[in-house]
Amino acid sequence: KSSKPKRGKGKSSKKKAKKVVKEVDILSPAAMLNAYYICHNAPACLEFRGFPWPGSPKKKGKKGK
Repeated sequence: KSSKPKRGKGKSSKKKAKKVVKEVDILSPAAMLNAYYICHNAPACLEFRGFPWPGSPKKKGKKGK
């Protein structure tokens, strides 16, 4: 008797799921409500939406312990 565990032979098929990219409306009511609560001014709103304001200071990350 062998002490090695038995392993199944053959190919295991893993199907890769395709990522569905959804168009997001940044001016939808839900997005505007979110922006109302998280943004302090117009440059902050644009920066959160992915349009950085020219000349804006870069964000500093938190330092880890």
